[in-house]
Amino acid sequence: MTTLRLITLGYFVSLLIAASLNYLPIPGIIDDQGYAFGIFALDVFDDLLHVASALWALAAALISHRASRIFLTYFGALYFADGLLGLATGSGFLDAGILIYGFYEYPSFLIKLAANIPHLFLGGFALAADYFGRK
Repeated sequence: MTTLRLITLGYFVSLLIAASLNYLPIPGIIDDQGYAFGIFALDVFDDLLHVASALWALAAALISHRASRIFLTYFGALYFADGLLGLATGSGFLDAGILIYGFYEYPSFLIKLAANIPHLFLGGFALAADYFGRK
């Protein structure tokens, strides 16, 4: 199993964890207003998007090194772009938030940054892994 396939398996696990946040009985994850870590809300559509992405990652990792590279490229680009749009507008496109909610004002830039860090990190790391995995 190549390093990129192992990284892609890591994305499978990470995305399943993201999809399960609303359902884990661990204090402090979801607050009284339904916000994960007090920062952002995850709904069923978000959970389905995370599960679909996780299944895509699993399939890619099991199929081949090339399939893992393709996953990391496209997933990375989509999630990173979603995080950038979230920083610019407060809403992303993967969950159609920009179409449903339009521009969303967070109480501060730090909270907006915290809400978008997961997609920026996951997307950026995937793109970096793909790039450096080609050398």
